[in-house]
Amino acid sequence: MEYKDYYKILDLEKNATEKEIKAAFRKLARKYHPDVNPNDPQAEAKFKEINEANEVLSDPAKRAKYDQLGADWQRWQQTGGRPNDFNWGQYATGPEGQRVHVRYASPEDLEDMFGGDSPFSDFFTSIFGGVSGSRGTRPGGFEYRPRPQSGEDFEHPVEISLAEAYHGTTRLLTKDGRRLEVKIPAGAKTGTKVRMRGEGGPGMAGGQAGDLYLTVEVKPDPRFERKEDDLYVTVPVDLYTAVLGGALRVPTLAGDVNLKIPAGSQNGQSFRLRGKGMPKLGKAKEHGDLYARLEVRLPTQLTPKQRELFEQLRQS
Repeated sequence: MEYKDYYKILDLEKNATEKEIKAAFRKLARKYHPDVNPNDPQAEAKFKEINEANEVLSDPAKRAKYDQLGADWQRWQQTGGRPNDFNWGQYATGPEGQRVHVRYASPEDLEDMFGGDSPFSDFFTSIFGGVSGSRGTRPGGFEYRPRPQSGEDFEHPVEISLAEAYHGTTRLLTKDGRRLEVKIPAGAKTGTKVRMRGEGGPGMAGGQAGDLYLTVEVKPDPRFERKEDDLYVTVPVDLYTAVLGGALRVPTLAGDVNLKIPAGSQNGQSFRLRGKGMPKLGKAKEHGDLYARLEVRLPTQLTPKQRELFEQLRQS
């Protein structure tokens, strides 16, 4: 009977942490999963090994038993013993001779994946027993059910305009031949994540599928500068309106509005328009503010009459 080096199968050191074991399993399972490698016997065999190694090393009790076996097996080999003569039965009982019953999720899931065959090797069965369920209990007396594994979460970037971030928008994605409509809420910022439940990687042994996260990136806008929920816009104003005061048309993402400025307004001066900024994420009825900065533009071509009037102003 072949000894299985579960650490080597998962490309791990023997002092690997629980987090490292989980990460290694997920990485290799994605690579060799039957859904990714249809009709590939070598990938299927590798996936079985990976799953079996994870089932042992991710469980502290079974890992301890397996580590104990490793030391005894090495001593047995050094004495020239044959694999089939090794006393595997000594590892088939728990403390004080009690049978070990490990229950997780439906054992049929993995068997169905491999056409009804056991997903576990004779080596595993000799130590931890067979798989039990509606198909009965295999020799060894152990009731084993594989542990559910949640699917991996995926991330996908998506670009939207500032106007789309203001009003909210949708995106259409295609996954496994299906069209998915994703709603991006009003007020989304760069870095906002939109969750699509169950659209990530497939679960294993009855585990739930992972989620898909759309990571939003809001593209720069040629008119508006955004700072959190506030917007800043530059508004040109002629010299006469700046000096005498008057009304300006100020653009917003919901349409232009009128702004009255007082006489003597200065270049670069800002005016606050409450509630004309971005909607707040999760609170679409609440908005930030918009700040209109004046850009006073001087006349470049004066008529003789205008020049005369400016001379009079200077002299006065």
